[in-house]
Amino acid sequence: MKKNLYFLALILVTTASFGQKVDFSGSWKINKEKSELGDQYSMAPNNIILVQEDNSLSVERHSTWQGQERTTNDKLTLDGQECENPGWGDSIKKSTAVWTEDGSVLKITTKIPMRDGGEMSVIEEYKMEGDNLVIVSSRSSSFGDSSERFVFDKQ
Repeated sequence: MKKNLYFLALILVTTASFGQKVDFSGSWKINKEKSELGDQYSMAPNNIILVQEDNSLSVERHSTWQGQERTTNDKLTLDGQECENPGWGDSIKKSTAVWTEDGSVLKITTKIPMRDGGEMSVIEEYKMEGDNLVIVSSRSSSFGDSSERFVFDKQ
């Protein structure tokens, strides 16, 4: 009887924790020493503010590009539905966000129209490593392919 109760309790605990999604909410600052940034230029934001609620994620990125401060705001659903947000200039970028089966990694795929008529494809994987938010970002366009690994400290 004790063995059966122990087994049942183990199943309940395992089932309750399986598939629980990570909450990335918070204000995060780039840790350049821990990050793996591009050699010539980096798409890493200086800081990022994430607000995750139910089935949505708001992403506010603060970056410096060619000496100019820039803030971008994206709103995503976390169910794989396509979301539209402002891109460069007056373009619209389209993104989808899906969780891994275990709920530990959020994969965001974005398509951004380019001025040359092509498209940039960006894949970002959000995950936690200890107390750090890690975003692995891969980009592909007519300019070539690149990838970076951004490590953020919570503020």
